[in-house]
Amino acid sequence: MKISDRIEATINAAIRQGQGGIAPAKLAAALDYAVTPGGARIRPTILTSVAMACGDDRPDVTDAAAAALELIHCASLVHDDLPCFDDADLRRGKPALHRAFSEPLAVLTGDSLIIMAFQVLARATADAPTRALDLIEILGTRTGMPFGICAGQGWESEDQIDLSAYHQAKTGALFIAATQMGAVAAGQEAEPWGELGSRIGEAFQVADDLRDALCDEQTLGKPAGQDDLHGRPNAVASLGVRGAIQRFDDILGGAISSIPACPGEAALAQMVRAYADKLVPAGARNRPTVPGE
Repeated sequence: MKISDRIEATINAAIRQGQGGIAPAKLAAALDYAVTPGGARIRPTILTSVAMACGDDRPDVTDAAAAALELIHCASLVHDDLPCFDDADLRRGKPALHRAFSEPLAVLTGDSLIIMAFQVLARATADAPTRALDLIEILGTRTGMPFGICAGQGWESEDQIDLSAYHQAKTGALFIAATQMGAVAAGQEAEPWGELGSRIGEAFQVADDLRDALCDEQTLGKPAGQDDLHGRPNAVASLGVRGAIQRFDDILGGAISSIPACPGEAALAQMVRAYADKLVPAGARNRPTVPGE
């Protein structure tokens, strides 16, 4: 079964279970709305690819970990779009959830998806308690405070921003979770895989800055130019387009070099490079130099 099919099947099963029983109909519908269409599913794909590189001896645990990570990511998007944060109208090419269902239901949907993520892990790992505890610890650490995506969002409310800590938490956290959880799901130690996740997250942040600066709303499926609008620091503003692309390439090279020795090391390196190449906006490398860049 393809990685994408594994991920979708596990996520869909979790959503169906969340919609079961005598569930409030609007909130049940909002759960599905929040996770479909699925976007690139890059984080669970990385997780599954790392697990496969390490042997993937428990694919049921890998699938649960991948689904749990994506549910957390989807929850963060629902919350990020709220008027109190980004006040975004679009997400993945359709109205943001709070526009389609209301702000109260958006808050409840994000909360429900976070809880669901840990339920998915618990149900799949009852006979693998050591892996279960490690997976829950990693996902909790990279979701909450002080090293998770909650901390990343929190930095935006500070008068003085620690840029490194901000990017590491806002963007890097779930990529670190992806590589470490993939290793743990396959019975390996988490710690050696942290650097790969951190570097992939840093590369993704630079690529996201490039997309935000160079792509339009239709291409992105969400509002463009948000960094300038909200006065956020970004690689394009600091380095220019060419400088940001060079920074991206340097980070990517370091990411591939940091892959720990494992049976599927070469295939994993190929996957990381292929996915990374898709992140840079089409035509950005051939874009004419603009004075001042």
